[in-house]
Amino acid sequence: MNATAISINNLQPETFFVTESVQIVHGDVRQKLALLPDNTFHCCVTSPPYWGMRDYGYEGQIGAETNINDYISHLVDVFREVRRVLRSDGTFWLNIGNTYTSGGRTWRQSDAKNKGRAMSYRPDTPTGLKPKDLIGVAWMLAMALQLDGWYLRSDIIWHKPNCQPESVKDRVTVSHEYLFMLSKSENYYFDQESIKEQTADGKSHKNKRTVWQINTEPCKEAHFAVFPRALVRPCILAGAPKDGLVLDPFFGSGTVGVVAIEEGRGCVGVELKSQYIEIAKQRLMAVTPSLKQNFAAEGQTAMKRETYTNPSLNF
Repeated sequence: MNATAISINNLQPETFFVTESVQIVHGDVRQKLALLPDNTFHCCVTSPPYWGMRDYGYEGQIGAETNINDYISHLVDVFREVRRVLRSDGTFWLNIGNTYTSGGRTWRQSDAKNKGRAMSYRPDTPTGLKPKDLIGVAWMLAMALQLDGWYLRSDIIWHKPNCQPESVKDRVTVSHEYLFMLSKSENYYFDQESIKEQTADGKSHKNKRTVWQINTEPCKEAHFAVFPRALVRPCILAGAPKDGLVLDPFFGSGTVGVVAIEEGRGCVGVELKSQYIEIAKQRLMAVTPSLKQNFAAEGQTAMKRETYTNPSLNF
């Protein structure tokens, strides 16, 4: 495939990893997206850090804002840049979940089932809300993006049959997140045929519905939540043609890149943490063994550079 046409001429070679079909840009999305060219990507598929849910160990990290309105504003700014780099017929698929107020708690320890839950901070209850309130963060962001110029086309429920159990006794267990489909323009590329579902009798197909029942997918290399490939695949199939180009500005463990390779698309991912880039490389190599040589030397250089500039990280 001609995915090597992914050209980011303004970046220094040591800051990104080039493969036949995937590039990983190492750095803060708020700086790196500005270096990408206009009208380049067929679609964007991503899941940003959720507000007040994880501590990634970076000063000024998205998701750790003390004020939820600042969190929404930061993501609107990021996704405005995404809109710029999307083609005029591009779509944007955004996975995000709602959260609850912290109830006055200022930190959270890890547990055996989810070591990534440990946090050194917890944001205060937003003004106007009460302890134990459900914050409609997902819809706050979706509506803010709509007001910023995006076309909000679908709200998809990701139902997780194997959701993480909760010990709460005064509400039901959360077993879903949202996947919003937005577009840059009124008319856009959308391959409905590629994602149609079988009818109940199995004899024909129907348009895909807005509730997607998909199990969460473990990742042995990571202790944080990862995209299941089954959630990403319909987004890429419907949003980008063969040999098309996909963007994930919060690349994490690289699931969007993995699915892009499997489906014959190219991908550019932006990721701040060298630790996550290493995980993504392992997963990408599993589907494209030839990537090993391209990644080897540059990965160690990036890891050393980040450890030096951010000594608070524990690698």
